[in-house]
Amino acid sequence: MARRLLFIHGAGGDLDDRPLAEEFAETLGMTLDYPVIPPDDMSRAAVIRPAVASLSASDVVIAHSFGASMLMQVLSDDPGIAVHAAVLLAMPDWSSDGWDIAEYDLRDRQPTVPLALHHCRDDEAVPVGHLKLNATRLPQARLYEHAVGGHQFDGEVGSVVGSLGRDLNAG
Repeated sequence: MARRLLFIHGAGGDLDDRPLAEEFAETLGMTLDYPVIPPDDMSRAAVIRPAVASLSASDVVIAHSFGASMLMQVLSDDPGIAVHAAVLLAMPDWSSDGWDIAEYDLRDRQPTVPLALHHCRDDEAVPVGHLKLNATRLPQARLYEHAVGGHQFDGEVGSVVGSLGRDLNAG
């Protein structure tokens, strides 16, 4: 059975994030599972929950930007979902210290899966300061700060993939 990469795209990013997802799948040698989430469904749980629940232990889940926030909500709300590890790219912080939108804030929710948070210093959409804010709320997460790559991690997929061995063997 082929290993799968489940990639959860960002808000309205079904077209913008597809090249990033395809590059990850190719680099990892995995089949890409890329559910398109309707732009008017900001909760996303109805699409994310069954996609995550279908993963096997050898599959990988990567989520980008707002998609990372929504994946975190699904993983935090349902500890029965058995994801081996989650890689979160450019995840916004929704607390009062970040973008201050309570609906998306993690609050005290802590997922039970190993997490890796990646952010580029030159991200023009989600400032890199959000990495440190998320780190305080998710102290068990591994942190990776990339010097360049912008919001779409241009040229950094290899670096993220290089960290996956550590992330997948965590926990």
